[in-house]
Amino acid sequence: MCYIQTMKWRNTYLSDFIALIFPELCQACGNSLLRNEELICTACTYDLPFTNFHLHTDNVVAKQLWGRVDVAMVYVLLYFTKGGNVQNIMHSFKYKNMPRIGNKLGSIAGTQLMQSEQAENIDIIIPVPLHPEKLRLRGYNQSAQFAQGLSDRLLKPVEIDNLIRLKHTDTQTKKSRFSRYENMKDVFKVNAPEKLEGKHVLLVDDIITTGSTIEACGIELLKVPGLKLSVAAIAYAE
Repeated sequence: MCYIQTMKWRNTYLSDFIALIFPELCQACGNSLLRNEELICTACTYDLPFTNFHLHTDNVVAKQLWGRVDVAMVYVLLYFTKGGNVQNIMHSFKYKNMPRIGNKLGSIAGTQLMQSEQAENIDIIIPVPLHPEKLRLRGYNQSAQFAQGLSDRLLKPVEIDNLIRLKHTDTQTKKSRFSRYENMKDVFKVNAPEKLEGKHVLLVDDIITTGSTIEACGIELLKVPGLKLSVAAIAYAE
């Protein structure tokens, strides 16, 4: 018993020493994390700009999609503002090889969605796909990582191979709303529609701005007979 306690003490001491030399940093504020914190410190987690869209079915993003694509529910976890902590988190997530951030945010989002009646009958979670070339360069699909975190909470399967991206599109960042729509036309395809017939699909993206990507994916998915579509994303940028 004493030997086990001694080893535990040594392992804790070693971990603390390593953390002192190579501290893990909060991906929001850049400060060192405490031993029981992971990726985002407690203070930043508390101050995250949550949308609470799971409590409001007629939220701003849902209204943005009205008349464009028929969706049952639209949920977004966070508001995105330039220079804010959410931008810092998303930058690390997308460009610093930190896929665990998506799992963590997905877990938080899944906990919120468990409070929504509309999320109870979801059958399948499908992330917005990356083109194989971009997936190879980045190493992971950030939407798929978020989807996995949602799956762990909602206990619903993630399907990553049915909705595919046919074209490698230009970045959407500096395009107008119309240009974004034109850029996303005929980009996506459903491989095996028979697997989705009559299912309630939760389509998952990372950041929603104009909704052009969601619209393009949704149009293809809703060609499947009896499919019901809902949407979830990490952040909304106005």
